[in-house]
Amino acid sequence: MPVARDERHRRRRAGSRLVYADSIAPVLSKAVLWENSFRIDDNLVLEAGPGRTPGSSPVRLSSGSDRAVFVGDLVHSPVQFLEDPVTASATRRRVLERAADTAELIIPAHFAGPGAAEIRREGDKFTVSRWAQS
Repeated sequence: MPVARDERHRRRRAGSRLVYADSIAPVLSKAVLWENSFRIDDNLVLEAGPGRTPGSSPVRLSSGSDRAVFVGDLVHSPVQFLEDPVTASATRRRVLERAADTAELIIPAHFAGPGAAEIRREGDKFTVSRWAQS
């Protein structure tokens, strides 16, 4: 490993080692690597959500005829920091198209409102048609 450039860099490395020892090493043997999608059980599926945050994974939930997708920060605000803006836009469009076409609830992490929204198309854009009631 190269020598730390300065004290800040040395502290950052030390902190990274602590995070690894605390949060990664204990579960590493249980990790499942997957691409595109991973079915957790009959009702839950992880899907790749490239472009926004590395490792971002919308979670799709189905129960009978009810459907929802937990989008995390995939759908956020117009001012976003994106890993790959073109890919992020395509991922967002794919998720929103499916939600609008199949009456799948969107459960975002950063929207105001009660938590789950029904999405509809307005031309080539999408809008919240109503917030789902609990």
